[in-house]
Amino acid sequence: MSSFHVERSVEHALSELLDGHPVATFVIDTDHVITHWNKACEHLLGWGTHEMVGTRQHWQAFYTKPRPLLADLIVDNIDPATDRNFRDKYKPSSLIDGAYEEEDFFPNLGAAGHWLQSTAAPLRGHDGKLVGAIQSLRDVTERRVAENALRRAHDNLEQTVRQRTAQLAEDIRQRQSAEEELRRRNIELTELNETLSRTQQQLVQSDKLASIGQLAAGVAHEINNPIGYIFSNFGTLQSYLDSLFSMLDAYQEAEAAIVDPAVAARLRAMRDQVELGFLRTDIPTLMQESKEGIVRVRHIVQDLKDFSRVDNQQEWVWADLRQGIDSTLNIVSNEIKYKADVVREYGEIPDIECLPLQINQVVMNLLVNAAHAIGSMRGRIEIRTGCEGENVWFSVSDNGSGIAPENLGRIFDPFFTTKEVGKGTGLGLSLSYGIVQKHHGRIDVDSTLGRGTTFRVTLPKKRPPNEQKEATL
Repeated sequence: MSSFHVERSVEHALSELLDGHPVATFVIDTDHVITHWNKACEHLLGWGTHEMVGTRQHWQAFYTKPRPLLADLIVDNIDPATDRNFRDKYKPSSLIDGAYEEEDFFPNLGAAGHWLQSTAAPLRGHDGKLVGAIQSLRDVTERRVAENALRRAHDNLEQTVRQRTAQLAEDIRQRQSAEEELRRRNIELTELNETLSRTQQQLVQSDKLASIGQLAAGVAHEINNPIGYIFSNFGTLQSYLDSLFSMLDAYQEAEAAIVDPAVAARLRAMRDQVELGFLRTDIPTLMQESKEGIVRVRHIVQDLKDFSRVDNQQEWVWADLRQGIDSTLNIVSNEIKYKADVVREYGEIPDIECLPLQINQVVMNLLVNAAHAIGSMRGRIEIRTGCEGENVWFSVSDNGSGIAPENLGRIFDPFFTTKEVGKGTGLGLSLSYGIVQKHHGRIDVDSTLGRGTTFRVTLPKKRPPNEQKEATL
C-alpha cells in the first residue's frame, strides 16, 4: 500500500477519533491550515467544521485580529518564551514532550467571555517528521469564576480581618488609654483625698492651736495684771520693811536710856520671843526669794504669750526660731524635766518668715516625742540650730529607744503610732510634716534602735516670691 493511502487512512482514523471526542480539539498542518475541527470545538467556539477546515482562520474563533496560537508556535518551532503574547501565560507540558499548556480568558467567546485551558502538542509522521500540531481546549470558566469568587472572598475576608484587627487594636489601645487615664485619675483622686485629709487635719489642729493660743493669751493676760500688782507692791513693801528695820534699830538703841528696869526687861523678852535678830536676816531673804518667784511667773506668762502669738496667728511674720524653741521648752518643761536633761547648742541664725504658732507646734511635738522615747533611766535631749545657705535648720535629738527600721517609712502617716492604745493619736508627726511642707521645708529623721533619734527640720529664710505676691492681692 502506498504512503499516500496510509496517510489518508491515518487522517480518516484521526477524524473519527476527534469527532467522537468530548474535548474540543483542532489540528493544523505545517502550513497552518486546519485539517480537523471536531464537533466539541464547534459547540465550544461557535464555528462550524465547514467554516474552518481548509482555512488558516482558526485565530478568528479566539481573537478579533490575526495572531498565533500555541499550535502555530509549535509548527513554526518558536519558543513561546520569545513571544510577548505567551511568555507570561504558558508552561511546558509535564506529560507530553514538546507540548505546551496555557490558561487564558477570551472575552469574544459567548456573551461574557470564557476561560479556556489549552494544550498544544506536535504531530509527527511515521518517520518522526513534524506534520502538524494538535490543540485541545477545555472550558474552565466555572472553575476560574469559582476560584476568582473564592479569591475575592478570601481577599475580602483578609481585608475584613485586617480591618477588624486594626479596629480591635484601636479598641485595645483606646481601652488601655482609658484604663491608664482611669488609673491616673484614681491616683490623682487618691492624692487629692490625702491632701484634703491632711489639710483638714491641719485646719482642725490650727483651730485647736488658735483656741489654745487665745486661751493661753487670755490666761497670761489675766495672770499678768495681778502679778504686776504684786511685783509693784513687793517693791513698796521692801521700802516699808527698810523703814521698819531702821525704826527697830532706833528703838534698840533707845533701850539703854529707859529708866524703868521692868520696861527694859519686857522689851528684851519680847525681842527674844519674836527672834528679832533672825527676822532681820530672814525677812530680806524671803523677800528676795518671793521676788525671784514673781519674776519666774512673769517669764512663764511671757512665754505663754510668745508661744501663742495670738496677735500674729495665721499671719506670716519674721521670727527668731531660738525664741520660739525657748518659749516652747518652758511650756512643756513639766513633760521633760523629770525624764531628761535638755542641752541647747544654738548656732547664729537669722530671723525667718514663718507662721510662729505652727512652728512652735512642730517644736512641741518633737520635744514631747523625744521625752516619750526615753525610758525609765534619765536621758538627754539636745536641741541645735544652724544656717545653711538660704535655709535655717533646727534639730531635736534624744538618746531614747529609737525607731524600728520597718516603721521609719510610716512615721509621718496620719494616725500611725507605735505607742500603746490610748497613749497617742498618731497625728503629731503627720501634722508636723504638713506644717513643714507648708513652709516649703523638709523634715529628716535619723534613728538607731537602742541609741536614739534625731529629727532635723530645715526651713527657707523666706517664702517664695509668688506666695508673697498672692498674700498682697
